[in-house]
Amino acid sequence: MNTTEFKRLYGDGMGPPARRLLVNELFTPARLLLDPSQWRHLPRDIDGHGQPVMLLPGLGAGPGSMWMIRRYLRRCGFRTWDWGQGKNNGNIERLAPRVTDRLAGLAAEIGEPLSLIGWSLGGYIAREITREHPELVRRVITIGSPVVGGAKYTSVNRLYARRGISLDALEARTLERYVKPLQRPVRALYSEADGVVAWRASIDRFSDDVKHIRVTGTHVGLGFSKQVIGRLPGLLVE
Repeated sequence: MNTTEFKRLYGDGMGPPARRLLVNELFTPARLLLDPSQWRHLPRDIDGHGQPVMLLPGLGAGPGSMWMIRRYLRRCGFRTWDWGQGKNNGNIERLAPRVTDRLAGLAAEIGEPLSLIGWSLGGYIAREITREHPELVRRVITIGSPVVGGAKYTSVNRLYARRGISLDALEARTLERYVKPLQRPVRALYSEADGVVAWRASIDRFSDDVKHIRVTGTHVGLGFSKQVIGRLPGLLVE
């Protein structure tokens, strides 16, 4: 996949999220604390029948960031495991093989592939592991994950640039990955109010079996949103 094809599908208006959206992210923790009711009365009409699921956190976050997702899925009859790597430091080249090893061990022990749910960068890692090892994965659900551009269309792009990392080179490497198609279903939740990952960068226009689900809320709040969490069981069993 090349940049010409990318521009044809995505246009020339791609960029990081507007700064006003990033400001909204700063108030998300306070809003969550002030509105705990959104965590209550989640639907439980779907039985996961013990389906195994691995959870992959976003950049700078650890397994604890997905506690609400984990708790709800278990209540719905799913079995969940965290990714076993602690905090996500963003080193994909190092993390992906380790997660793959853990995934392979679990799949062998359980006797079936696992579904993967990844928040932000965790979703990107989940997709790339699935790209290389489809036999280990049932399906992938991404939550506010950048699937094109690497860090280029995120609010942390300047941090990468200051480290001397070429954002254009990252984008090119991301597009090169699409030469090898995804062979498992992907369900991608995204929010146009995302202040960390530009929502257009969460849209996969290259893969076949991908469905995009628009939700509302900030990037930081997606993993605690009733709207997001309530959809997960249905997406896992469809």
